[in-house]
Amino acid sequence: MNFDSNYWEERYKNNQTGWDAGSVTIPIKHYIDNLTNKKLKILVPGAGNGYEFEYLLQQGFNNSYVIDIALTPLQNIKARLPEVPGTHIIHGDFFDHVGEYDLIIEQTFFCALNPELRQQYVEKMYSLLKPGGRLAGLLFSFPLTEQGPPFGGSAEEYEAIFSSLFTINKMEEAYNSIKPRAGKELFFIFEKK
Repeated sequence: MNFDSNYWEERYKNNQTGWDAGSVTIPIKHYIDNLTNKKLKILVPGAGNGYEFEYLLQQGFNNSYVIDIALTPLQNIKARLPEVPGTHIIHGDFFDHVGEYDLIIEQTFFCALNPELRQQYVEKMYSLLKPGGRLAGLLFSFPLTEQGPPFGGSAEEYEAIFSSLFTINKMEEAYNSIKPRAGKELFFIFEKK
């Protein structure tokens, strides 16, 4: 199946957005709450309705950006946050995006991609991060099957594909997942080598 912009637009138009938690998820919120450098340049790819982005802005991380291939959720963000410069809300394909970031937040983006794109995802994240930059967030911890999205995986699988380009600083079961995802998420912090 082709998970292109038309696919995701249809999901939004038909309200088939089971991944949408309606607010920033607790593990991501706690991670953001522990960040101290408000000047970090941060990207939230595959941001959907952008609750993590909104929370970053509320906490003073004004150098934050979102990108999504679907226009509808970006319009939702603009409606909620009209004061945010349009240049911070990017409609486009993540794999075509050019930029340099200190931190990239992963929240239900990796799991939405065709598993054939996983190595390309790792390489693209590497290219978008500044030296020593971090990729942090949540990955699903359930068996990878053809039934998706969401597509799962295991800590061992993730370590195998990320460890050549990233130092695995942390990857553990999220203790504070939202109820529907409890026991199915790994919180991670990977640092660009």
